Amino acid sequence: MADYRRYFVPGGTYFFTLVTAARAPLFWDEAARTLLGDMMREVRTDAPFKTFAIVLLPDHLHVVWTLPSGDSNYPDRWKAIKAKFSHRWLGQGGREQRVSRGYRRQRRRGVWQPRFMEHTIRDEADLHAHADYIHYNPVKHGLVASPKDWPWSSFHRLVASGDYPLDWGRSEVPSFDGVDESLIE
Repeated sequence: MADYRRYFVPGGTYFFTLVTAARAPLFWDEAARTLLGDMMREVRTDAPFKTFAIVLLPDHLHVVWTLPSGDSNYPDRWKAIKAKFSHRWLGQGGREQRVSRGYRRQRRRGVWQPRFMEHTIRDEADLHAHADYIHYNPVKHGLVASPKDWPWSSFHRLVASGDYPLDWGRSEVPSFDGVDESLIE
């Protein structure tokens, strides 16, 4: 059985991967993308976090958050985001994937895969390796030729702030030292 032990570092920075149920390409839909952003902002109002990097792909998302000093409760934030998104998505007629009888007994819906992947960021080098991984992900999946071509990413914000050159990731594959890709996708 898999080991789902989580690490909790108050005020920590974390990398997360969340995946849609059955890898359904839910986020090709503009309404789904907008709703997810709305739910993240709504939860952030009551349970603050700072988003360092994010990418939204058709069937999953990667994000790096930093929590406030003294706070390590990221599971409740994701639980709230996923629950609010699912409730509103289905309430406005959004589709869900089939779920097993056991999932139905647990009152789970076919919008998200259960759980999420988490990695505690160790240092600046680890932070930048995971941000690079996030921003290169649409290229890795063959969706675009360059990170600058993917609109649903923090890459554009970080280019504007001078953290990345606009042509980053276009001509060569970046190194993701310290990123364990076997745990991510």
